[in-house]
Amino acid sequence: MVNSILEFDVAITGGGGAGIPAAIEVGRAGGTAAVLEQGEECGGTAAISGGGCCIVGTPLQKSHGIEDTPDLAFEDWVKWGGGSADEVWARYYLEHTLHDLYYWAEKCGAKWVDMKFQEGNRVLRWHRPENNGLGLMTALIKTAESMANIKIMTGTGAGKLLTKNGRVVGVTAISNNETIEIFSKAVVVATGGFNSNLDMVLEVRPEFQKFRVMEGSGFGAKGIGHKMIKELGGYLTHMDHIWFYVYATPDYRDPQQRRGLVFRMTPGYIWFNQQGKRFHNESITGGASATPALLAQNPPHAWAILDHPMTAKMDVADPYYRRGDVIDHAKVQELLDNSPYIRKADSLEELGKKIEVDLASFLSEIKEYNDAFDKGLETEPKFGKSLKLSKKFDTPPYYAIQLFPLARKNFGGVKTDLRCRVLNKHFEPIPGLYAAGEVSGMAGGHINGRNGLEGTMLGPSVFSGRVAGAWAAHEAGFGPGFVGKPNRP
Repeated sequence: MVNSILEFDVAITGGGGAGIPAAIEVGRAGGTAAVLEQGEECGGTAAISGGGCCIVGTPLQKSHGIEDTPDLAFEDWVKWGGGSADEVWARYYLEHTLHDLYYWAEKCGAKWVDMKFQEGNRVLRWHRPENNGLGLMTALIKTAESMANIKIMTGTGAGKLLTKNGRVVGVTAISNNETIEIFSKAVVVATGGFNSNLDMVLEVRPEFQKFRVMEGSGFGAKGIGHKMIKELGGYLTHMDHIWFYVYATPDYRDPQQRRGLVFRMTPGYIWFNQQGKRFHNESITGGASATPALLAQNPPHAWAILDHPMTAKMDVADPYYRRGDVIDHAKVQELLDNSPYIRKADSLEELGKKIEVDLASFLSEIKEYNDAFDKGLETEPKFGKSLKLSKKFDTPPYYAIQLFPLARKNFGGVKTDLRCRVLNKHFEPIPGLYAAGEVSGMAGGHINGRNGLEGTMLGPSVFSGRVAGAWAAHEAGFGPGFVGKPNRP
């Protein structure tokens, strides 16, 4: 039973890193748009991310004396992707990062504050916005909310796509147990990935069934967009390209404890296996090297060791642990005090006993780490980890947080062209249907390949959202489509 019918120029399913930029583009083109967000607030996985974007040729880079080009970044991208990346889409994104992401986000109110080295990049190009992904998304959401022709409908989940004579003409939605039909001249699917649907993850990556894997994206990343598009004959490619991270612990409030809590702490924390040995440079947390290192341990989990000053700065990437855009330290402490996956002790010796690691090895490794500070070293000797932002373990109480692999990023998805039009198996556009962000493998279906340079997920999500929104608006009769400004003169 249909309870109500609405009409907009463009319907957008998902209010995250791709959906909100799509709405902004529709609004600026002069069309009306409805943003359907199943959560109680917008932001999606982007809002709980580190916020880093791979961007080329920026003022931040120049202030550090870094000369970077789209060509150099493209070489790094393709090499890191294992030769399987969608090179057309990768090149398209890199050519537009400066003006159509960096400056565009600034005009929306975001602020780029620093850069961080990430695996696979020969130079610093991972740009972090103020207050991480939450800060970026807060700025973009405020921009969309300021537009009278944009209607953001939270608590409203997409159902199925509506068609007429082979053309997509809208989408159904569920809100407060009522069915809404939203008719539009174009639909942008921006529902994110499927990493919060563990069954779907293990279906395409069955080898991970032997590990304890956690769901690791926003609550809405259930794969609904993939299913809607597949039902219409859209082509899905490289669905097994999933990146697993290791810096997460089970959400003890989840009855099934399938959901993982991604947490970001000061760089001083160190990881131990059950044998009481460090096994990886803890400042390198991406899926390319950290995950294989963790899975090679016996058993395949790790203990992250922190002292009190480190936990005081701990950032849990989950809405429950925030008050707006501010960390709720009381709730973080609630996690530290109540999770069965976290141990607390007043001495390192007591902590080692509580987590049942080889005590002599555990204490020896920490002493070696602490000695590096006493000697004034810039890096610790075992893995060459920079000590610039780290500290000694010398202030109780001490904590050990148990870590497991977490399904974090989808690199595969719905195949699109450079207008973000959804393609069928014959590589023909499905009229009226667009896709952007993680559901489309950041556009193109698999923009990264098997591995992604850090920053090549959120950045392409935002950018492809802009592209999809602009061309959807154009199909609806508004604006010229996406008119970007390439990095090159």
